Amino acid sequence: MSKIIFLGTNGWYDSETGNTPSVLIETEQYCLILDAGNGIYKLNKYISYDKPAYLFLSHFHLDHISGLHTLVKNKFSNGLYIIVQDGGKDFLERFISSPFTVPIKQLPFKVEILEVDKIQDTLPFKASFLPLKHSIEVLGVRLEINNKIITYCTDTAECQNAIALAKDADILITECSMAPNAKKDANVHLNPQMAAKLAKEAEAKNLYLMHFDASTYTNKEMRIEAELNAKETFANSFAAFDGLEVKF
Repeated sequence: MSKIIFLGTNGWYDSETGNTPSVLIETEQYCLILDAGNGIYKLNKYISYDKPAYLFLSHFHLDHISGLHTLVKNKFSNGLYIIVQDGGKDFLERFISSPFTVPIKQLPFKVEILEVDKIQDTLPFKASFLPLKHSIEVLGVRLEINNKIITYCTDTAECQNAIALAKDADILITECSMAPNAKKDANVHLNPQMAAKLAKEAEAKNLYLMHFDASTYTNKEMRIEAELNAKETFANSFAAFDGLEVKF
């Protein structure tokens, strides 16, 4: 059985409620990591290093890539393949380098950076990518794994591409940066109702909320409130916490 493990569910910065975004999907054949916020440091507690590993970076805001400096503590015996947006390879090679962290070529395993327009059929899973609506270029991804559809969309405001990626998804993972009913940052983020509306319009089966803004969601009870708020629109809505495991 495959499973999803939420390693980091905060947005913006770490706090007592969790680390910044990272999600592990482990199957019998390979491991797939979604984003590399500080939650990725927990990877060694869950991952099987004898499998090929893939890391998808949705975008380059620091809370989604700050954990890359912990890559050196891992032992990917079959290498690590990092999937980035078109044109992102040059940036990532500069970021994973001195003086910021251990350079890619000095990591104790092979690393290959793949831009989405050059992937073609090289992945062991089917993946579709579309740009989302945010302050910078962000990619959402639709994955087909073991006859299940898993969609990951963060950071984003409401947009048609998010709906398209989430269409009939078994599991939709999306952001919940804003508090219930908040609209101040609606041009770049979602609140619980917006996330639930996305799941409903896409006819997804289950919705998992993450990327809770650490300055807004200061305790876990507030996440539960967001979950209940989302359930009013989409019944199968769940607030994710660091360490949550979902089997599929």
